[in-house]
Amino acid sequence: MLDIAKIRADFPILERQVHKKNLAYLDNGATTLKPNQVVETIDKHYKEECSNIHRGIHWLSERATESYEGTREKVKNLINAESTDNIVFNSGTTAGINLVVQSYGRSQLNAGDEVIISAMEHHSNIVPWQMLRDEKGIVIKVVPVLEDGSLDMAAFYALISEKTKFISIMYVSNVLGTVNPMQEICDKANELNIPVLVDAAQAIAHMPVDVQKLNCTFMVFSAHKMYGPTGVGVLYGKAEYLEKMPPVNGGGDMILSVSFDKTVYNVAPYKFEAGTPNIAGVIGLGAAVDYLLTFDWQQVEDREAELIAYAHEKLEQIPGLKIIGTAKIKSGAVSFTMKDIHPHDIGTIVDRSGVAIRTGHHCAQPLMEFYGIVATARASFAIYNTKEEVDQLVKALEKVQEIFA
Repeated sequence: MLDIAKIRADFPILERQVHKKNLAYLDNGATTLKPNQVVETIDKHYKEECSNIHRGIHWLSERATESYEGTREKVKNLINAESTDNIVFNSGTTAGINLVVQSYGRSQLNAGDEVIISAMEHHSNIVPWQMLRDEKGIVIKVVPVLEDGSLDMAAFYALISEKTKFISIMYVSNVLGTVNPMQEICDKANELNIPVLVDAAQAIAHMPVDVQKLNCTFMVFSAHKMYGPTGVGVLYGKAEYLEKMPPVNGGGDMILSVSFDKTVYNVAPYKFEAGTPNIAGVIGLGAAVDYLLTFDWQQVEDREAELIAYAHEKLEQIPGLKIIGTAKIKSGAVSFTMKDIHPHDIGTIVDRSGVAIRTGHHCAQPLMEFYGIVATARASFAIYNTKEEVDQLVKALEKVQEIFA
């Protein structure tokens, strides 16, 4: 069983008060808090080994390079990638999707080719494909969502055609908490030799993720949603795909040689890491991976399932509150509305009770349109959250009701 008190001690920010109330941080879908282990690792880098990486022959540069490349090995182990060559560092999930679209999509897809996404996607997995559609004339097909927030898998199968050349689906919905049947989606894609990208931004800190078991072509995620720093993320790609993808940005480690006549590009993953990277961020990501791997995944999943079930039970008792997304398998988040009360008003009022939640369309406006709403309030959980914090949210929501009665 997880020692929650010990875990919470790793996050000193949880000890602070907000508006003279104990902080209940339930905005982990936006970003998680950072444990001492991550903060101290970044602090140590700047204090003791700050230097640029690669090609430097002095001691500091060698230490920084060792720590930076060490993270590549840690990430490889976290997601069970075939090699560190499959791990590309970037600024986050959005950058990873854009890289795949701008590199693989622009070089391999043609007018009339079909790309399948879903109706629950984050804007970052919609807009880049639309940009490519406008440039090259590809066709975007959208898997609808059922009323409970699960994917309409019958519609998914019906959308696949001989023209389907790519599938890009999120693993876990940042709004609904729905865990999509990603193994089933990847199995079907592989059966038809269709590349598939898995957006694991909301999955990576909540469940074991195995790219070889999924047999996905690409996977993207961000460090800051898994207890790491902001501004750094990962693109995993199968070697045969990374090899044929052209670089998008030029300069720095992405070259082997340059003359005014010709540039010879480096191999993957370096050909996708132009310029000086977020060195401290990557090293901090390594510390976050170390931290995550101190826990038993089954215990993490059990604990989160217990919290989600408890939140559903308590929130459903509030008159007028409607939970958006009731799929059987959920992770991370519970979204809700309260009659005619705008979610921004909900968020503002519960903040006065020390409860941090997220309100808005959560960068998923098509999903909001499906449910006929403009926004939701969302409580999202991490490993340090407790049932007492859910109770604190419920009490705060009761105040919302009193104010708007």
